Amino acid sequence: MTDKPPPPAPFWRTKTLEQMTPEEWESLCDGCARCCLVKLEDEDTGEIHFTDIGCTLLDAKTCKCRDYRRRSRRVRDCVTLTPEAVRSLTWLPATCAYRLLGEGKDLPDWHPLVSGSPDSVHAARASVRGRVHASEDDLAQEAWPGRIVLWPNRPPRRRRKSDDG
Repeated sequence: MTDKPPPPAPFWRTKTLEQMTPEEWESLCDGCARCCLVKLEDEDTGEIHFTDIGCTLLDAKTCKCRDYRRRSRRVRDCVTLTPEAVRSLTWLPATCAYRLLGEGKDLPDWHPLVSGSPDSVHAARASVRGRVHASEDDLAQEAWPGRIVLWPNRPPRRRRKSDDG
């Protein structure tokens, strides 16, 4: 019996963000849509606060952008992530794969690249599915501060047995 060589390490463990192909880069997005929530900046402290309000292009049920290709043209403050941006943006959620890899950390077990399933992000309660209160088009900006929430910048809580059914 011959020993098989170990499988190669996944690309996110062997490449820097700059070395990734466009396809690899895009596959890092876990589809959580946390970055697509409206964020407010405290004018005095510069602190960023997430809300439970979705971007005008966010489909809150699928956690996908309704016009991903043209999002930057349609939404003035939509940010296109680059390796440089990932390392400088302070508001990327703590669970964001780009942020994690930029900080030298690994992907969580619920990330679709690790689990093999695009639904694992939702099953782990890491996505915004079921948590978006409204679209930014539905609420006056004056109401936005009342929609600040803490969960988007925290890792998902582990499910308890009683949560399953």
